Amino acid sequence: MRPSVFQYEDFSAKRIADWLAFNEKMLQQLDTPKSDEIDRIDARLLRVQVQSEIDIWTKLSTQTSSLILYSRAIAKSLEPVLKADYLLGNEKTELICQRLDAVRQLCEAAKTNLTQVTEDDLEKGIAQLKSTLEFYKNDLSESIENDKSVGPGENFEMLLQAAIDGLEKLLTFSESTLRKNTKPSTDILGRDEYARRLKLYTDSELTPEELSKMALQEIETVRNLMVEVSKKYLKTEYPNSPIPDDANGLTLKALADMEKDAPLNAADYLQFWNELADAAVAFIAEHNIATLPKNKTLRIVTAPESAGPAARIGWVASAPPFDPNPMTTLNLPSIPDTLPQQEQIDFWASFNRPFNRMIVIHELFPGHYMQLKISRETPHPIRLLFPYGIYIEGWATFAEKVLLDAGWEAENPLTLLAHLRKRLENANRAYTSVQVHCKGWSQEQVMQFSTETSLLAPQFAKSLWGRIMNSPMQLTSYYLGGAQFRELFEAEKERLGDAFDLQHFMDTVMRAGPIPIDEFYELFKNSATN
Repeated sequence: MRPSVFQYEDFSAKRIADWLAFNEKMLQQLDTPKSDEIDRIDARLLRVQVQSEIDIWTKLSTQTSSLILYSRAIAKSLEPVLKADYLLGNEKTELICQRLDAVRQLCEAAKTNLTQVTEDDLEKGIAQLKSTLEFYKNDLSESIENDKSVGPGENFEMLLQAAIDGLEKLLTFSESTLRKNTKPSTDILGRDEYARRLKLYTDSELTPEELSKMALQEIETVRNLMVEVSKKYLKTEYPNSPIPDDANGLTLKALADMEKDAPLNAADYLQFWNELADAAVAFIAEHNIATLPKNKTLRIVTAPESAGPAARIGWVASAPPFDPNPMTTLNLPSIPDTLPQQEQIDFWASFNRPFNRMIVIHELFPGHYMQLKISRETPHPIRLLFPYGIYIEGWATFAEKVLLDAGWEAENPLTLLAHLRKRLENANRAYTSVQVHCKGWSQEQVMQFSTETSLLAPQFAKSLWGRIMNSPMQLTSYYLGGAQFRELFEAEKERLGDAFDLQHFMDTVMRAGPIPIDEFYELFKNSATN
């Protein structure tokens, strides 16, 4: 981290051309790597990343079509420096001056490179530029003065004014020249572009049609499993009462019971999660499922309302790969208590307790938090920097099933039902991603299919459209990764028979890091313990 903080983005035409030439040369080297130069799996991951970089600057040509590319880099230019507690005061001073000059250059590059942007990109970019300009004019000098470790740079005032001038000129350019030449905001990729990106993202020959067929079959399979679990639960819970005799009725009645067992408010939810995390750790240790990390670097908080729509679904915020203080923060979903009471009740019903007893596996132990922490402690920097995306969500999804099969919440069938509902949601994400971008589905069609066929909770159905637009490839990783890990797991159990060791399997996958899942077949065969 220390060497890299002394460098910053440069989107000048020459720099982009040099970067493309570097990546083209790297791609040639990766096509015929020498055995002693780089690990074969690392080379595969690096090749995917190199191809993605070439794609960004040529096919997508982001530098000519996105004001946000520049406004985001400008907005983030100073914060890492001001917060870098590993820097000396004089180093911060030098860096602040360097970054201000970099901002000026980014403004110049934006005016030179940008030709046409979408309406949405323009408005968001302008808003971000205005916010940064206001900070530079009104707050930056005071922030630096209040930091006792930072002295005034020799040319600080001059460089600050140059950056302000650059921002004002870029805003003028954006609000006049760019605004006259915008195109309608549309995030629909179309079949061919979706197929191209899917091939790059999965590093495979998987087609949209194959993915759609697989996901739809998974939806049907999981719906049937949910009926079986629901029928068993209702017969036990209501032995003297009639239960629905149709599949939908059975499942919806059981799901209704699940949603009734819900948190009362954010404080209740936070306490429940802390207790869940401790229980999951104890269960993993007791059942020898995986080797737990030695030091806890996890904090659980309520997502701030300032996070916008993300606050409604929550997220795991992991530290950058080489952070010297790598704390992971689980931001729990939240809703303001000033909203109408029924809206709050509906919100917490989506995040009911059975759902959370299942999702704690996915998010924390042995899911995202534990996997990322163990990956961080292994000597694979390329895998940390350029992880295989399908592994990340696939592992967390697969981990749910492992713990449930080991007896986690065995006395509560609604937790298993919550897992199946999540598995159904994963397949729905992949299926609707294809339908929207390849078949032209509308938001109404997505909402109808997701709630009526895939039985999504309202809170998750509402947020799905935005994710389909913003991250259509990532949405496929939950289903694809989960399915691939289940296949690997079953193959290893069949190959080893009685010699299969769950803890060895789990530890090996996490210690190897986020690599393409098909690589594990050979890795396990070559494992010394086998």
